[in-house]
Amino acid sequence: MKTRTIVSRTLAITAFFVGLGLQAQHQHGEGEAHTHYREHDDFLAHKLLFPSKVPDRVITNLTEDPAHSFAVNWRTNQQIQEAFVEVAVATDGPGFLLNNPRRITANTEMFENQNRNEPLVKAAFHSALVDGLEPNTTYVYRVGNGGVDNRGWSEWFQFTTAQEGDAPFSFIYFGDAQNHVKSMWSRVIRNSYRQFPEVDFMLHAGDLINDRDANIEWGEWFHAGSFIHATVPSIMTPGNHEYRDGVLSSLWRPQFNLPQNGPIEALKETCFALDYQGMKLISIDAEGFDESEAAAKAQVQWLDSVLAANTQKWTAITMHYPIYSTAKGRDNKELRKALKPLIDKYKVDLVLQGHDHTYARGYAENNGKGMTKVDDIGTIYTVSVSGPKMYESKDQKWMDRRGEFTQLFQIITVNGDKISYEAYTPIGTLYDAFDLIKKDGKKTMINRIPDSPVRLKKDFVKEK
Repeated sequence: MKTRTIVSRTLAITAFFVGLGLQAQHQHGEGEAHTHYREHDDFLAHKLLFPSKVPDRVITNLTEDPAHSFAVNWRTNQQIQEAFVEVAVATDGPGFLLNNPRRITANTEMFENQNRNEPLVKAAFHSALVDGLEPNTTYVYRVGNGGVDNRGWSEWFQFTTAQEGDAPFSFIYFGDAQNHVKSMWSRVIRNSYRQFPEVDFMLHAGDLINDRDANIEWGEWFHAGSFIHATVPSIMTPGNHEYRDGVLSSLWRPQFNLPQNGPIEALKETCFALDYQGMKLISIDAEGFDESEAAAKAQVQWLDSVLAANTQKWTAITMHYPIYSTAKGRDNKELRKALKPLIDKYKVDLVLQGHDHTYARGYAENNGKGMTKVDDIGTIYTVSVSGPKMYESKDQKWMDRRGEFTQLFQIITVNGDKISYEAYTPIGTLYDAFDLIKKDGKKTMINRIPDSPVRLKKDFVKEK
């Protein structure tokens, strides 16, 4: 009798859940099954596209004061009209819950868009600036609807604030992700984090996706980074694929929360600057520069003023279009003419770029010398690609190292008088490296290029 009772209960429970499933999916006519969520039926990757009450696309961004604050953005459906961040100093166990975590009300923006070949997506985007924090301190935070039920909240994420003043740090720099982001770029960002889990932030040099307002592509980008986006802060500069016909993606500002200290309103959260532990980091909106004479003029004047007032030991600029192009048939003459005099005048250390879907690194005065040690070196320019879209490059005298048909990420470590730069493939193979040493106003570069051949597309893809 006891066995029979258990079996009966099991059958009843199974029938109950099967019945629930049939309410959501059933058949009409000749065995044709569909769900009651018709907008999902016709879109294979609906989980990446449509929001729910539960937060998704959670991301932290660096602020102008990263030692005392961080910015966070996330998305829900429009049923969530009020949202919150809760934050506390991290503890070894659940003790932080006993101290009444601080609650901050987010700014909420109702948003909808329908990109080409996509269904209409209605979402609520939420953003908050969490300030008043202690330097070099690990916090926990979560985002959600403010309810007592944990299911309306994200998980608790950990986040560490920057130190005050000069201190060692590292960041990862990505060139274009752009295409097949879920399929092919995910392994790059995930392996970069696996290889360097203590990294302080990540920098994206434009073309994060291919089509500026494609919700599915942005969904893939957030899916690829997953919790990494929520625990390692990012900064990003837009590329030409974040624009269309001179107009920035309508999703850029709702889903990111970047510094707003650029020169004009049109460049808000695309052209900006911040200080991080002894380095001045500057984003130039290269596509904005290319599309608008007013934006170009404003950025040149603004960059001059920012660099003139700079007190940091190191300076890095990121922009999408390269000062020195690597791909065949490309040359950004106007950009170079406008910005290189300022880069030279103020002795900028690094310029981190994308766009050309190849890899190259070098300096203007190189002239093909290929030296291991270079004294009194000027600015070092890099172009990289992290996604699978690949072009061919042209060997040029300014290059110390170049490559094609290779997905890469770069880890840049700043420690006192030295910057160490290393470029890795997704499987952890070192492809390029150098050290930059600055003492008494003089800079010396030491090449550490691995003893491996230059990777060229023709060696992998044979012409038919």
